[in-house]
Amino acid sequence: MNYKNISIYFFSFYFLFMYSMINFFLMIYFIMNDLIYFFEWEIITLNSVSLVMSILLDWMSLLFMMFVCLISSMVIYYSKSYMQSELNLDRFVILVLLFVFSMILLIISPNMISILLGWDGLGLISYCLVIYYQNLKSYNSGMLTALTNRIGDVFILMVISWMLNYGSWNYIFYLDYMMNDMIMQIVGIMIILAAMTKSAQIPFSSWLPAAMAAPTPVSALVHSSTLVTAGVYLLIRFNILLMNMFFVKILLLLSVLTMFMAGISANYEFDLKKIIALSTLSQLGLMMSILSMGLPDLAFFHLLTHAMFKALLFMCAGVIIHMMNDKQDIRWMGGITLYIPMTSLCLNISNLALCGIPFLAGFYSKDLILEMISMNNMNLLMFFLYYISTGLTMFYSIRLVFYIMIMDFNLITIYNLYDEDFIMLKSMLALLFMSVVSGSFLSWMIFSYPYMIYLPFNMKMMVIYVIVMGGILGFMISNMNISSINKHLMMYKMSSFLCLMWFMPNLSTYGVIYYFLNLGQKLMKNIDFGWSEIYSGQGIVNIFKNYSIFYNVFQMNNMKIYLFSFVLWIFMMLMILLSI
Repeated sequence: MNYKNISIYFFSFYFLFMYSMINFFLMIYFIMNDLIYFFEWEIITLNSVSLVMSILLDWMSLLFMMFVCLISSMVIYYSKSYMQSELNLDRFVILVLLFVFSMILLIISPNMISILLGWDGLGLISYCLVIYYQNLKSYNSGMLTALTNRIGDVFILMVISWMLNYGSWNYIFYLDYMMNDMIMQIVGIMIILAAMTKSAQIPFSSWLPAAMAAPTPVSALVHSSTLVTAGVYLLIRFNILLMNMFFVKILLLLSVLTMFMAGISANYEFDLKKIIALSTLSQLGLMMSILSMGLPDLAFFHLLTHAMFKALLFMCAGVIIHMMNDKQDIRWMGGITLYIPMTSLCLNISNLALCGIPFLAGFYSKDLILEMISMNNMNLLMFFLYYISTGLTMFYSIRLVFYIMIMDFNLITIYNLYDEDFIMLKSMLALLFMSVVSGSFLSWMIFSYPYMIYLPFNMKMMVIYVIVMGGILGFMISNMNISSINKHLMMYKMSSFLCLMWFMPNLSTYGVIYYFLNLGQKLMKNIDFGWSEIYSGQGIVNIFKNYSIFYNVFQMNNMKIYLFSFVLWIFMMLMILLSI
């Protein structure tokens, strides 16, 4: 690694880390004094037209920026070791910095135009990062990611055009008193659809596991605090508008189904990164569903706690993949605690935080969300789906731990495991600390009053019951021989349906493009290589070739036949002239 790359890494790391610390102290000051700052920077004025950049700083945007910059700094520091064998490292760091900048622009924007810049920047740079390894699978995944996110971009553009009716794109000025207006209802529906594409809710879920083609540090950044959380953050900002809409009830149903579908699919998956990606999809469904029930503070709380342990989980997965000669199949792993104990410790704690084990980061947000649902006047289907999905989280986490740590070592006999990469370890240990303490300190800071939720003892302990039940079932199923179950045809079909995310990737990729590709192949065969060839280039070439062969026979034969044909030709010309 040359000195230029090292300087880019360290500059990026220190800049982002210091910026996150500044945001942290500013956020505490803003919360204590209940401040909101709105800046308008007039870039250019021409006659009566002024181009203005507006920035909104409140405790929410500062806190989210602090988390984004902290995770980004750790990811860049981690990449220094993870990506050291790559060429063009400076390009990778610049792409990550642009990605973070796009997210920051989205966070601080009270204006639809600057939101579009950040939103579109995230989509474009995520495409560049997904195709970073430049192979066929990466290109396919990149196109699926970019085109799905493009749907959301179109909805944001339509929102911008609809908002021309109000004379300003600064939506925060008139959300509260225009929310019953018909145009604002249409704007709200488009915002929800845009957020669903970015945060991968059903039916736009298939791009999220496909985006795992990106390098692991990028996955840690994308799936924790940047790309997938952009839709949730946008809905938190537009929450006042959404509360009186019927479409929010549809969003609630779709997001709970997303959470359930991702939890089941993760139990059938064997790719380490895809299991964690489906786990992210499940948590995004949880955030969107609690948001659509009218609790934006809780959704934001879970978004922040989830960001820490999910980034750590991906970093641990990156170390394990690195050590396993780039194998990602968990069936090849096993018994790694003996060889990489520090990484195993980080993986276990982040997994437990994800499951909602008491007093880790995930517990504070998850427990509060499930208790609020128990208090809420919801139907039984939603109630059961919430608790089953929580149990499934424990289910696939225990299964993951079983395959990676408890089973015997299954890889090749070459001893390749070592736990001495201190650059990776330092960045992981920083996030480990945050994964343990962030839940408690955020609950003290965000909520100015304590939530006192009175429930019967069994309802209060329901989260613990579900976690324990999911853990036991996960351990039991991991011990069973799944192949013997799948020999039964019906069970095999059912497991295929559940494994393939309810056939969503097939519907959104092959299902959409198969008939167009088939039609294109037939058109190419019959028109491009068929009739158009006969009546254009190839046909003319064949005619000229046949004529030349015909005349060649005459020219290569003896002179008598040639002269005779010449005389005959003159005789015919004379006959024609005489007849005229």
